Amino acid sequence: MSTSAPRSLAQSAVLTRRITTLSVATAVILVTAKTAAWMASGSVALLASLADSSLDLLASLVTLYAVRYAAEPPDAEHRFGHGKAEAFASLMQGGLVFASAALVGREAVVGLFHPRAITAGGWAIAAMALSTVLTLGLITAQSWVLRQTRSVAVSGDRAHYAADVASNIAAMIGIAAASLLGWLWLDAAAGLLVALWLVWGAVGVFSEAGNQLMDRELPEEDRATILALMTQDRRITDVHQLRTRASGPYIHIQMHADLDPDSTLAEAHSAVVAAEKRVLEAFPSADIIIHPDPRGQAEPHGGAFGEVEVEPR
Repeated sequence: MSTSAPRSLAQSAVLTRRITTLSVATAVILVTAKTAAWMASGSVALLASLADSSLDLLASLVTLYAVRYAAEPPDAEHRFGHGKAEAFASLMQGGLVFASAALVGREAVVGLFHPRAITAGGWAIAAMALSTVLTLGLITAQSWVLRQTRSVAVSGDRAHYAADVASNIAAMIGIAAASLLGWLWLDAAAGLLVALWLVWGAVGVFSEAGNQLMDRELPEEDRATILALMTQDRRITDVHQLRTRASGPYIHIQMHADLDPDSTLAEAHSAVVAAEKRVLEAFPSADIIIHPDPRGQAEPHGGAFGEVEVEPR
């Protein structure tokens, strides 16, 4: 779990809205600058980077909508909220990155066999330098927001721009070598390297989105924190069948807690509510269900999700 102070759902929603708006604004600036520089230079590496930034703009627009929809409160049709909209947005982002990689790779292969001279190389290098600086600034802001919110959509958006930094550097090297040294093939080779890097980034985006869609457990350190908070009260002697999952800005937690079998219903309820409040302090956006069990007297719980110990993977 992040060491940052926990954020409420409303605070997280504000942060994700702001960072996705910043992402769109950054993408617009980059697309405009790269379009002008590519039209002046004709660089394959710059065209590759322009194609990537254009799809980044589309992906950022999707993310902008997704984080707003995901933060909508539960309704009659979606009792668990709309959080998985973020994961679906990440899948779309991954698809767009793959499409970008295919386009870039095609242009790079053509450029290797039919190299083209680069004109106005200085403008092309300047555009890539501007792109690198702006992208690094955006990634820094996104990383800070992720420590506060853990938004999978923002994480996918950051993966795009993290790949862009490496691709921008590769493109600058290729453009500089082609325009200053006459090594025209290196411009296309840089474009091909960008394409391969994009594929690697897309795989990471798909993996993270898949974890949410498949209800993967929270990290072990988060589970350990939940267990520690639950058992701070001596009235709760054990916690079992702990199940967790993330859904966009929400976290869903459910478990069984052992209490003194001689406790009254009111006493058991008091212990459970106090435990829930402790967990909510660490996970403000959590939906928590705690089932109290009389210690040593509870019947094993059956069903598809009965009491079976599952080894962590």
